[in-house]
Amino acid sequence: MKNTYIARQAVFDRNLDTIGYELFFRDTSENKFPEIDQDIASSKLIIQNHIQSDIQTLCMGKLAFINFTENNLIHKFPLMFDKDLIVIELVGHKKPSKNLVKIVSYYHKHGYKIALTEYDLAPHWDVLFPYIDIVKVNIEKINTKRLRPSVARMRTFDISVVAERVETRNQQQTLAEVGFNYFQGYFYHKTEMIEGQTLTTVKTMMMQLLSETSKSVLDFDKVSRIISQDVNLTIGLLKMVNNVSTGANIEINSLRQAATYLGEEKLRQLVAILALSNLTSDKADEVCKQALITGRMMQTLSSKNHFSTVKEFAFITGLLSSIDVILSMPVAEILKTMPLARPIEKALIANDGVLGDLLNLTTAFISDNDDIHQLITTFGLSKEIIQQEFLNACKWCQTLELNH
Repeated sequence: MKNTYIARQAVFDRNLDTIGYELFFRDTSENKFPEIDQDIASSKLIIQNHIQSDIQTLCMGKLAFINFTENNLIHKFPLMFDKDLIVIELVGHKKPSKNLVKIVSYYHKHGYKIALTEYDLAPHWDVLFPYIDIVKVNIEKINTKRLRPSVARMRTFDISVVAERVETRNQQQTLAEVGFNYFQGYFYHKTEMIEGQTLTTVKTMMMQLLSETSKSVLDFDKVSRIISQDVNLTIGLLKMVNNVSTGANIEINSLRQAATYLGEEKLRQLVAILALSNLTSDKADEVCKQALITGRMMQTLSSKNHFSTVKEFAFITGLLSSIDVILSMPVAEILKTMPLARPIEKALIANDGVLGDLLNLTTAFISDNDDIHQLITTFGLSKEIIQQEFLNACKWCQTLELNH
């Protein structure tokens, strides 16, 4: 049996808080499942490869939205999962059959959350409304102005509506006014660029912190001065240091004392994480998580083969990989304010050099880019290792208490 590989896409509420992730299951070599009937491939492979033990790690304690066809439901694959961990997404149906209604009502009675996907406004779907919790609408295919009567009918059954394929923050706000509760798409990855935007004093301070953590030698005095200018930063750092200390409840009262307990490398990471979490205080939490996972994966992968020469720059490069989204500015403009090492600049601006290769490989895996199989082959890495490092990075990210 081949291993399966999983991509994920976040689902947000109106406050841009992540409520869950839709999981996409992939074949490792050709992105398809040639040895198994496509109708049951996804669910069967999840179970046979014991992926369900990693569902909470993959989704960081949030709901897992998993696609199930009618045959999946008949074979009772959803019953292999804790009903509080997943949302059953109905896929592959042009219209609801009597059998589908019966099956859906069965899972509803057993306490499972159910989402209707591929909703096309047709009234024949109304028969499922008493049994479902969520309706997902592809806004590229449906005129949302025509959706209002359907939303009104759904409200009677306390159904939430998810907009799929959301591209911008403005689009998300408009859809919220139409009546959408949740949103899925790349709007937190594609931010409208604002020409000539300037940084606030607080953001400038955070950028200085990030710059300091990228240097080969950490200047404790300079870092201490920056942090001491903000009470929340000081409290946040001391709290984070205590959370990751060796187990004893240590009373940390200075940066130098923290360095003694943690060592420079771990302290460097904590300062960078604290700065990032403050920069993302008005953004979707998912952006911060994505940057942290990217940084952690790059750090661990940098000890492998081709990438060992850039190990010292790997973590901070991954952490800064979403800085253009966070600050709504082109990355080249941002880096003019940050004296970063040349390899980091080249990687962030043009994915250039060995560090750029590592960034490209990591982000391609996380986003399930079509180029990932070729990249893995090129750099002589195992697909299994990269998948495990992704899971480890998710688990590590979940243990952090960010200063939001």
